[in-house]
Amino acid sequence: MTVLIVGGSGFLGTELVEQARTAGHTTVATYATKPGDASPTAWYPLDLRDAGSLDTVMAEVRPQLVINASSGAADWATTAEGPIRLAMVAARYGTRMVHVSSDAVFSGAKVHYDESSLPDPVTPYGAAKAAAETGVLAVHPTAAVARTSLIIGHGRSLHEKLVHDLAAGTRDGALFTDDIRCPVHVTDLAASLLELGAADATGLHHLAGRDAVSRHELGTLIAQRDGLDASRLPTALRANSILPCALDVRLDSRATQRALRTTLRGARQFLEHPGFR
Repeated sequence: MTVLIVGGSGFLGTELVEQARTAGHTTVATYATKPGDASPTAWYPLDLRDAGSLDTVMAEVRPQLVINASSGAADWATTAEGPIRLAMVAARYGTRMVHVSSDAVFSGAKVHYDESSLPDPVTPYGAAKAAAETGVLAVHPTAAVARTSLIIGHGRSLHEKLVHDLAAGTRDGALFTDDIRCPVHVTDLAASLLELGAADATGLHHLAGRDAVSRHELGTLIAQRDGLDASRLPTALRANSILPCALDVRLDSRATQRALRTTLRGARQFLEHPGFR
């Protein structure tokens, strides 16, 4: 099978490329700025804002599966409109698609969210991700949308790097004690996304870890795993921050987990074992 990883130079994209190649798939990856560290069969530059560029890549690669792991932050054209353009092209070519979304589509008012929960974002990024979900499924009804949470693993995630910088005192900031999420290991997430694609899954799916932890508890677990002094990690309350953001968002992934071979481990499980990344 030929698999196209959109956003292959990113943290999740790199893991997807490596796992897809290990599974024996012809793996092509795209990048926005420069190729990443992974070694796909081929790299293609791609701007999701450019419909012509999308059509060119799809016509040349002719993938059976495309996984969109790109990240455009709060940029509406990239994060909201880009995936819809990709889905339109994928639908035209009859290509299966898995689009990666985020728990940022929820406000935290309900705390617990399963796949039937309606998005109610409170940030520009969350609004863009929610719009992409709706648009992708509207133009490509057999696509799958996979919402996930904080992605951890191999010491390379933004969260792990932040903890190291804070512990070393080389960066200002703090870890919120009232900001709760369900982190997932990048290895589990990538394997699950590939499973969804191979199984022709459709509709909404949740792919998050089973443990709900605060960003400070997550930082403490990372520090303990890596031999850092967790007492050096500054704390704060998200509620006192001027930055709008949901406080407590817990993705319920049990329905999707029942259909997967891959186990979506909790943060305490994959971080409390020294040496495991």
